[in-house]
Amino acid sequence: MNIPDKMKAFVLTGHGDMDKLVYHTDWPVPVPGTGEVLVKVHACGLNNTDVNTRTAWYSKGVSENTTGGAFDSADDDDATWGGAPITFPRIQGADVCGTVIAGSDSLIGKRVLIETWLRDWDDPLNLSKIGYFGSECDGGYAEYLKIDERYVHPVNSDLSDAELATFATSWITAENMLNRANVAEGDTVLISGASGGVGSALIQLANRRGATSIAMASRSKHDAVSGFEPHAILDRAPGNLKQALKQAIGRDTVSVVADVVGGSYWPQLIDALDRGGRYTCAGAIAGPMVEMDLRTFYLRDLTFTGATIVPPGVFADLVGYIERGEVKPALAATYPLEQLHDAQQAFIDKKHTGNIVVTII
Repeated sequence: MNIPDKMKAFVLTGHGDMDKLVYHTDWPVPVPGTGEVLVKVHACGLNNTDVNTRTAWYSKGVSENTTGGAFDSADDDDATWGGAPITFPRIQGADVCGTVIAGSDSLIGKRVLIETWLRDWDDPLNLSKIGYFGSECDGGYAEYLKIDERYVHPVNSDLSDAELATFATSWITAENMLNRANVAEGDTVLISGASGGVGSALIQLANRRGATSIAMASRSKHDAVSGFEPHAILDRAPGNLKQALKQAIGRDTVSVVADVVGGSYWPQLIDALDRGGRYTCAGAIAGPMVEMDLRTFYLRDLTFTGATIVPPGVFADLVGYIERGEVKPALAATYPLEQLHDAQQAFIDKKHTGNIVVTII
């Protein structure tokens, strides 16, 4: 294949407003080194990390929920997911579907997904040595990318490139949350933010384990959320959550809360846990600051787990689910790469159900 020297790419030039995302038509095509492959990107899904990193929302100086704009209170020194600065310019985008066009002979010509967590292969379980694709290295909002071949997973599926680009971040985040909470057959899982990428994945993955999934979503999205087949759907924030649960499933508590929302409603989620229940969290889209009564935590023997970095093997598990048809994508909309600003604004507005993807032709 004739590989050009220049490519189209959206480049993040620093923390701030949308104008920090700059579109280029002459960005250098990366050159793979030893053990790396060059991937022609077909589609790349959006996720919260893109927005949170651009706006510096991860900074401890920020206490409100993100609206997609810059935060004056942010400190660049802790403005990324790992609490350390990243290098600009940076091409974001972790949820890639593409084809290997150079590098490993065994991978050339194969359609692939790319694992999102970057490890020290001499110490792969050390959480302090892990980076994120599209954060600590360039990602998929471009025509081409280079990546260590150990992160590349061939996928055999009839799904489209855009559909395959909905899976990586949302689905391994959801699977990691369920793993961290030890969700199994017989559990009842309450899922906040169920209309989003992680929430819709949580529904399907909880069902896959034989658990009872209960979705929470805005009433305008209930029809769309029902397509993911939760056992019950509640309003996004019922005035009396325990009463709503009682009406929906015949009991007013659940064994697990899987939360990506946080915010002021958080205490009601915790109050709805069984004695000995488990809370797992991988986001705070309604705000990171919550009010907690420690008596509820210790008197009810609750277990709380955070879920960010995903252990080795989980991504390969997900590829298996896809190839066996055990899960289905939740593709909300597609935009061409050059309209990434519009795509990210639509993502921020949260009027969609599922995942938004940019396509590269």
